[in-house]
Amino acid sequence: MNENIIAWVKKYVNMMMWPLENHYYHQYEHALDVANRTLELWKKEWIDDENLEILVIAALFHDIWFIIQYENNEYIWATIAKNYLKSIFYPEAKIQLIEKLIIATIPTRKSENLLESIIKDADTDNLWRDDFFEKWERLKKEIECMKKIKILDPDWTHYSINFLREHKFVTKTSVIERQAKKEENLKTLEEKIKQ
Repeated sequence: MNENIIAWVKKYVNMMMWPLENHYYHQYEHALDVANRTLELWKKEWIDDENLEILVIAALFHDIWFIIQYENNEYIWATIAKNYLKSIFYPEAKIQLIEKLIIATIPTRKSENLLESIIKDADTDNLWRDDFFEKWERLKKEIECMKKIKILDPDWTHYSINFLREHKFVTKTSVIERQAKKEENLKTLEEKIKQ
């Protein structure tokens, strides 16, 4: 993995995400979380070294800019990544793979290979950790600000329950490491509704 390229991409992504007002969840911190989890999954899923660099670059770019539009924006992020990578003379074949990996983070899209499965699981990973409820509240606040709406309980709790029920991990590692915590978080939300 070319550490110089990764450093350039981190600097560019940080610069692009730094001024994002009302983005309480989709910040540079989230890009780093996804890149770090991508690295963990790469080690545990036995992916060859050649693809590590493109995985990390795709993870860093995958949520780069919500300013253009807040929803259905994976294709926009892929274009931003492509344009930046072309400007630093990154190989075209690798850019095309990075674009596909960014597009693979569309929540309803099925993974076509292990690389896509890794980035997909890495993108939703922080929602199944101990800090799930803190992150989820930040996402709610972001949605409220971006859409200029107020999301009331129990609506948000019902949405959260449905999201957790519908979500499926795709890598073996994520199933082993995150499924139990996801079920625990789901149970907590279901108890909240009962009260």
